[in-house]
Amino acid sequence: MNWRRIAAITRKEIIQIRRDPRSLLLVFLMPVIQLLTYGYAVNLDVKHVPLCVYDRDGTQDSQDLLKHFQATDYFNIVRVSESYPAVVHDIDYGVCSVAVIVPPQFSEMLHAQDHAEVQALLDASDSNTAMVGMGYAQSIVQAYSAAVQVDWQQRTGLAPRPVSVSFEARTWFNEDLESMANLVPGIVALVMAVVGAFLTSLTIAREWERGTMEQLISTPVGKLEIQIGKLAPYFALGMIDTVLCAGMSVWCFKVPFRGSWTVLYGSSALFLLVVLSLGYYISVTAKSQLGANQMAMLATFLPTFLLSGFIFPIDQMPIVVQWITRILPARYYVSIVRDVFLKGTPVSLLAGDLLALTIIAAVLIVFATRSFQKRLQ
Repeated sequence: MNWRRIAAITRKEIIQIRRDPRSLLLVFLMPVIQLLTYGYAVNLDVKHVPLCVYDRDGTQDSQDLLKHFQATDYFNIVRVSESYPAVVHDIDYGVCSVAVIVPPQFSEMLHAQDHAEVQALLDASDSNTAMVGMGYAQSIVQAYSAAVQVDWQQRTGLAPRPVSVSFEARTWFNEDLESMANLVPGIVALVMAVVGAFLTSLTIAREWERGTMEQLISTPVGKLEIQIGKLAPYFALGMIDTVLCAGMSVWCFKVPFRGSWTVLYGSSALFLLVVLSLGYYISVTAKSQLGANQMAMLATFLPTFLLSGFIFPIDQMPIVVQWITRILPARYYVSIVRDVFLKGTPVSLLAGDLLALTIIAAVLIVFATRSFQKRLQ
């Protein structure tokens, strides 16, 4: 073993690394982004769950109960509803994840029969938040029931009455609170984002590394024509993957599908156009397959897995991170897929998410087309 030869090879490799500053940047940038994302943005605690209340009793006792919800950090009262249809509307539109309904004659039943009931409606399309919110609500109702007993004892000086306030929870959209129904639609988005961007991130970079870019540049084909021709096969493959994933979700994993297949595939085609354009843009700028792979991983897998709402609820993230997620296409597609699968949401209620995807797709297509130059550099 000759250490001089080893040192020469080491110097050569250092020179190669210095000639590829983009890959070197990713080496240091990737761990920093992962650390910041996991340490700052990802939060397993569930607090400030959006809560709607509907007080059909309107007495001091019912108001005291609702003040127990207001006094905790676990819930944030976002709407005081005036009717039951308004509560349903707020849950359907995602205004709140939990709704507490105080029945009429709540106070009368509490004092006359020593027992009253409180109803809670939970949007279980996010099963984790629903289960945690149910537990929080139950503990708050139990604490209120204990406080009523203590108050009665202090006023009368007698032994506490066996007063009880029961909690009746109704889960919507995922009645059994199965995590599979929550995860599988998100996995569809993850598969499409990663596969679509990874495959197309190699299209132009492969031409540079194989030395065939000169032949492509010498043809009379325009830049937009090259982009469409490069992306068309991957678009077809991506749609086949979408059909496969959606079919397996319904028939293998028994995820309920309550929406329209047309809406699902239409929104999937739009999202696929976004990720393919992103992958093409990465391929144009990277010039190497290794660099393109690394950039595709950084731009698709990590944001989709951590910041799209697939695993961790977006409303539990810091405000700054919540604003950052607004530029991530996976955020909108995960929301669309879950709503179509579990809620059967019509396309009119998905207009905001579809518009956001359309804008992102248009921006990426323009950037990708302008970044590709039909000349040797």
